[in-house]
Amino acid sequence: MLRLSDLMLPLDHSGEDLDRAICERLGIAPEELLRVIVARRGNDARRKSAIKLVYTLDLHLADEAAVLARHEGDQHVRPTPDTSYRFPVRAPEGWDGPRPVVIGAGPCGLLAALILAQMGLRPIIVERGKAVRERTKDTWGLWRRSVLDPESNVQYGEGGAGTFSDGKLYSRIKDSRHLGRKVLTEFVKAGAPDDILYEAHPHIGTFRLVTMVMSMRETIEQLGGEYRFGTRVDDFEIETDEVGERRLAALHLSNGERLEARHVIMAIGHSARDTFEILHERGVYAEAKPFAIGVRIEHPQSWIDKARYGECAGNPILGAAAYAISHQAKNGRTVYSFCMCPGGRVVAATSEEGRVVTNGMSQYSRAEFNANSGLVVDVTPERDFPGGPLEGLKLQRQLEEVAYAAGGSNYDAPGQTLGDFLKDRPSTQFGVVEPSYKPGVKPTDLAQVLPPFVVEALREAIPVFGRKVPGYDHPDVVMTGVETRTSSPVRFTRGKDLQSLNTRGLYPAGEGAGYAGGILSAAVDGIRVAEALALDLLGDLLGETADAEA
Repeated sequence: MLRLSDLMLPLDHSGEDLDRAICERLGIAPEELLRVIVARRGNDARRKSAIKLVYTLDLHLADEAAVLARHEGDQHVRPTPDTSYRFPVRAPEGWDGPRPVVIGAGPCGLLAALILAQMGLRPIIVERGKAVRERTKDTWGLWRRSVLDPESNVQYGEGGAGTFSDGKLYSRIKDSRHLGRKVLTEFVKAGAPDDILYEAHPHIGTFRLVTMVMSMRETIEQLGGEYRFGTRVDDFEIETDEVGERRLAALHLSNGERLEARHVIMAIGHSARDTFEILHERGVYAEAKPFAIGVRIEHPQSWIDKARYGECAGNPILGAAAYAISHQAKNGRTVYSFCMCPGGRVVAATSEEGRVVTNGMSQYSRAEFNANSGLVVDVTPERDFPGGPLEGLKLQRQLEEVAYAAGGSNYDAPGQTLGDFLKDRPSTQFGVVEPSYKPGVKPTDLAQVLPPFVVEALREAIPVFGRKVPGYDHPDVVMTGVETRTSSPVRFTRGKDLQSLNTRGLYPAGEGAGYAGGILSAAVDGIRVAEALALDLLGDLLGETADAEA
């Protein structure tokens, strides 16, 4: 096949228009075009009066070699890349050797477990939370009744934190092996919509993620995998040999079991703070890393659609509009939008009692009234939380406790209108924009919740964003606090073999280990780490190299 990229057509074009444009671009007759496969479709909305759809297409032609020769040197006309996935190693038929363990059933753990199962290694998946259906009921318990289950919530349980999000499936990671394609293909097999394979900014939405995760669990179990829900890892048993090399030996579980485990993928997510603390106590190498803090900001989705698409707002091909904006503030901080959720809602996302955390969520339809996004400011260990690998956790907890108190100590969140925030006065009521966070939002003064440098940077950036996205700085826009879990505040550093720098057999992975940000990048990291583990486990037996660096 031949790949043709960056082909632009009007928003209202027909199928015949697409075929005609392909033939004109390549200089071929219509009968030479045998088949068209859409590999990617995005849009160019820089001119609202003339929005274009931008295609990358895989084409079957009568004489592909001749077309490639004529367009030699054209970066937009190339052979279609091979995106098929190949396992680096497989267990022998009937393998009954040591079983790898995956801690965590979020996107990273899910794909790691799937790959291990497909390679014949029958993984054990240990998940502190519940299966996704029961977990969903517990999560709604917080949103509807202000009742938090510390072990089953937005952060903990099958599917991970991404289950209650917009379900975004795009990433800026380097992916020369097309592992992202493997992830998306497995998602479609499990019930995700086919359009995630070609849309430029694909997403699934919460309800579809739930059924997809259940289907993937069934596949893993059919391949010999075993799930243990409601089971927390309470300790890591580490041995040290005569030359001083540390090696993971076993896991101590919350049910009292000692599980022998010498090959463990740690895919615990960015909120497993108690596990971070245990790993640090056991001497597993860790370092503090930057993250970001701030608020969730809400606008009516119709305002964002109009600002981005003009008269084309509401076109079903375009869907609900999104934005991505940033500003470098005078105090040296970067202010930026994070995890933008078109047509969604702000949700309570805490996993610890006495703390308030916000996040954003959308369904596949993105049809709810408000758009929301994180509006956050960067923080770094050197400047904001020096002193050790876990100091970022302390900063997060401090802000979340202040937010809990400011909201009324009942899991309501503190909120403020943009107009009041910019004028440095507390809010007493909301205007035309209604906050969507449940259980509720208490009007207050977010300047008393956030650090002064965050307040200063936000007040500078918001008018700038208003010039980029008309209506962004409307005085009735709502901000809800706090957004603290943008990414893990700690990294469990690993080597080229993807094992912990100082503890063999432990494979830190995904967001919790500081190696991913979002569903797709976490899932890709899960694949890479599963491959590394399999090569190490089976390497001596099969004569394979254990170097998994991709």
